[in-house]
Amino acid sequence: MAATAQPHDVITMGRIGVDIYPLQTGVPLPQVETFGKFLGGSATNVAVAAARLGRSSAVISRTGNDPFGEYCHQALRGFGVDDRWVTPVARYPTPVTFCEIFPPDDFPLYFYREPKAPDLELRTEHLDRGAVENAGIFWVTGTGLCAEPSRTTTLAALEMRAESVESGAPGTRARTATVFDMDWRPMFWGRGEGSTDTGGAPEPGEVMAEARPYYRQALAHATVAVGNLDECEVATGTREPQACADALLEAGVELAVVKQGPRGVLAVHRDGTRAEVPPHPVEVVNGLGAGDSFGGSLCHGLLSGWDLGYAMRYANAAGALVASRLACSTAMPTASEVEDLLRG
Repeated sequence: MAATAQPHDVITMGRIGVDIYPLQTGVPLPQVETFGKFLGGSATNVAVAAARLGRSSAVISRTGNDPFGEYCHQALRGFGVDDRWVTPVARYPTPVTFCEIFPPDDFPLYFYREPKAPDLELRTEHLDRGAVENAGIFWVTGTGLCAEPSRTTTLAALEMRAESVESGAPGTRARTATVFDMDWRPMFWGRGEGSTDTGGAPEPGEVMAEARPYYRQALAHATVAVGNLDECEVATGTREPQACADALLEAGVELAVVKQGPRGVLAVHRDGTRAEVPPHPVEVVNGLGAGDSFGGSLCHGLLSGWDLGYAMRYANAAGALVASRLACSTAMPTASEVEDLLRG
């Protein structure tokens, strides 16, 4: 594909779909009577979050060739996110995700991605090399590594971006970061996503062992790694936050961002800069979109050249705002809302 004329601030690559969320909290799913429909998917939400903060963003993904797929395009355009690289797959339906909402810390998710999600049908020919190389931030996820051909395409995109940086190709803009969001969804691995095996679920350790080599390949080409303790364990084999950060830096990234839940976030740069920031206190309504809001705000902070401590405080505040709201994509805050919360 030909490159876009104006490089984007942020391009994300990964899951897209429709979130069907209860409009009642504290009610088990069988008893819920009313639902809301929202744009979803982690990589997609990060692009929406960046756009809400004034950044030009785009998504590389695939939907079904169905009404929900058309809804995803309409919603992306409504948020000001470039949808040109979201293409249809005829044989698979657009994924749908349900959740239950039990504040403050229980939000079960139910993914309907059978027999296979269209976003896992991304192929290298769907990549706009110039756009990938020139984006200020290029963001990929661990879910993109769980099945072929998405796995090969994700690693190829990371490699082409790294190669362009090393070669110093003329005409390319200064890249800020290549982010690997470790986004660990074990149900998509092993006998999960797209499998016909009915022999039962594999052990958690087996699934991690399957994923770890691909996570390590991604880390070798990324400059920033972002993940919670479960995701860090997949990549590094450890759960102690500082050890996770050290292992991620050793794997090749320049900045390791370790999310610690109620203990806040630890960020460590290869140059020795370190920031550990507590969570921003809010009354939690639905915590599911907080990480994606954090991600979009992290992109905004990196592009703005902020010091590490302020960038982490800003991203934490953005995540807290979404946790205090019901939805994910439509709940992403504006810059003024984040700044107001930081001041308040």
